[in-house]
Amino acid sequence: MRTNPFYVSLAVGFFAVACNTAEDQSQVMLYPESFPDATQGDTLHGEFIADPYRWLEDDLNPKTREWIIAQNEVTNDFLSKIPFRDAIKERLTEVWNYERISAPTKRGDYYYFSKNDGLQNQSVLYRNKEGQEPEVFLDPNTFSEDGTTSLSGMSFSKDGSLCAYSISVGGSDWTKVIILDAESKTQIGDTLKDVKFSGLSWKGNEGIFYSSYDKPDGSELSAKTDQHKLYFHKIDTPQQEDELIFGGAATPRRYISGYVTEDQQFLIISAQNTTTGNELYFMDLTKVKPEIVTVIDNFDNTHSVVHTHRGRLFIRTNFNAPNYRLVVAESATPQPETWVDFIPETDMPLSVGTGGGRFFASYLKDATTQVIQYNDRGQQETEIKLPGIGTASGFGAKNDEFELYYTFTNYINPPTIYKYDIRSGTSELYRRPDVQFDPEAFDSYQVFYTSKDGTKVPMIITHKKGLNKNGSNPTMLYGYGGFNVSLTPSFSTSLIGWLERGGVYAVANLRGGGEYGKTWHDGGRLTNKQNVFDDFIAAAEFLIDEKYCTSKTLGISGGSNGGLLVGACMTQRPDLFAVALPAVGVLDMLRYHTFTAGAGWAYDYGTANDSPEMLHYLLGYSPYHNLRPTNYPATMVTTGDHDDRVVPAHSYKFAARLQEVHTGTTPALIRIETKAGHGAGKPTAMVIQEQADKWAFALFNMGIKK
Repeated sequence: MRTNPFYVSLAVGFFAVACNTAEDQSQVMLYPESFPDATQGDTLHGEFIADPYRWLEDDLNPKTREWIIAQNEVTNDFLSKIPFRDAIKERLTEVWNYERISAPTKRGDYYYFSKNDGLQNQSVLYRNKEGQEPEVFLDPNTFSEDGTTSLSGMSFSKDGSLCAYSISVGGSDWTKVIILDAESKTQIGDTLKDVKFSGLSWKGNEGIFYSSYDKPDGSELSAKTDQHKLYFHKIDTPQQEDELIFGGAATPRRYISGYVTEDQQFLIISAQNTTTGNELYFMDLTKVKPEIVTVIDNFDNTHSVVHTHRGRLFIRTNFNAPNYRLVVAESATPQPETWVDFIPETDMPLSVGTGGGRFFASYLKDATTQVIQYNDRGQQETEIKLPGIGTASGFGAKNDEFELYYTFTNYINPPTIYKYDIRSGTSELYRRPDVQFDPEAFDSYQVFYTSKDGTKVPMIITHKKGLNKNGSNPTMLYGYGGFNVSLTPSFSTSLIGWLERGGVYAVANLRGGGEYGKTWHDGGRLTNKQNVFDDFIAAAEFLIDEKYCTSKTLGISGGSNGGLLVGACMTQRPDLFAVALPAVGVLDMLRYHTFTAGAGWAYDYGTANDSPEMLHYLLGYSPYHNLRPTNYPATMVTTGDHDDRVVPAHSYKFAARLQEVHTGTTPALIRIETKAGHGAGKPTAMVIQEQADKWAFALFNMGIKK
């Protein structure tokens, strides 16, 4: 444990620690003193739980800002001494510099698509009429000088004449909404402010439905937001006159969304208190005085309306179907007892898209995509032949369109766009990106390993062809394991910087995710959460046993709930890993529900207030609370000071405590991006630098010298 800190400045204290690196085992690091206060904490179920770094939760405190600056100075100083850091950044900049164009979407008379020339901080939205040259419709690079203000959402009216778009400043979930006349690109009315967790959906050309919270007391980046509200904004009217449709004191819910169906008949309303399970309502907008009709009045299952036709609702649901099914309900009698299966449940999780009068059933087969096309009577027409094993997305179009564009990718193939003819069931290549990367030089394949309790878990491993499995390969193990989220194969330009240097990249499909439906999700939540960590630890042991690496060349990484995963595993098995990279992590499991909308995560985690048993279960793995005097892996915590999804206080407190108790000689750093949030909307330059720093830190602390 650190003792006798000495001070090198009046504002912030520092203490010294020997740092064992591949280059200089005598290097001395100076960490900022974080001033623990053992009297701070909470009494829960009669038990006092200390929280000595509670003061770092106050993002409005100038001392917190001083601490951030001091920590970044220490981290930047360490990273600047890694001899190959700049080379990694240069290579990432080189491979990032290729034209990236999205699939086109038709709105009105125009086809819209986004394009990034390569190193632009934000992609630009273009449009063109058929046969004409594209023009810039919206350039987010003009929103701010440093590229940290981003486009976060967009919606066109059905005829394409009006456009509503939202912008995020510094990565925050709080956004502003602007409405344009699409033809002239001129703004209509005032800017809508303080919008959060919201889609934008048009009712004809009259106005938009959107969702938000009242601004909280205290910091908008960390204070609790609890009552979501669905509003209707009539264009060219003041925001204060917007009509409350659902939510607020009358129907308090934590998350509420509303969207108008393609036929403009229904407003579909989904209401949730947690991230899983929702009530379902609709309003028939063709009626003079539409009323809210209840379809589902509980939160026991998850349901969404994917299509409507002639008064019928097509609902994807896991009610009596853990892997989901598609049912049909008549709007006159929409309750579950009247539902009729349209696409029955199978042994694979189902998601559904629509277009051209067809339904596209996208299944997860061992975490990879399989797509089957059905006609409007629920009869199978064809299985869509995909280019390989990987992830295909984008199977959606308007009901009167007969072509769509889908994207296929995996860990070694960049996202490639295909044009699909709905009537003939045939695909043709539309656009393949020109990346300076040769997929043929790499292998990517799936293995299955056995977890602690005997469960078989899939994992995809990617590396250079001809890998020598001698235990010396730098290996990065990535995972998530929560919230029904499925990790499917996808290409990342940043991964090139790892693979080309001989790195092995492994992604484990842990319990808690959605890869095998509700049963897989339930197997990794509440008092089953330890299964997720056991699955991840077993993946690490598999990689070592199969001689991909040793514990001296193995790193672990993950973000958000994956940051929790990394934090829990490095505190439970610090001997197993050389490097840990917890990003924007949920690291204080006793207080996560007190910040912003964190209380909605209780379906997966439970809360310390629930019962003494739940308190002690959370205490058993909460990364912040399980740090103790021992030798930890080389750790670089990463977060953003504008993250109002998983507030950076989690990372601040964890890093402060890690620096206090770490008895080893490896670095314990925190890298805090300023004017950045949970991840979305980061400018390209910021992303490249962060990825270069992560790879450099990992390789350096695995003993790689160049």
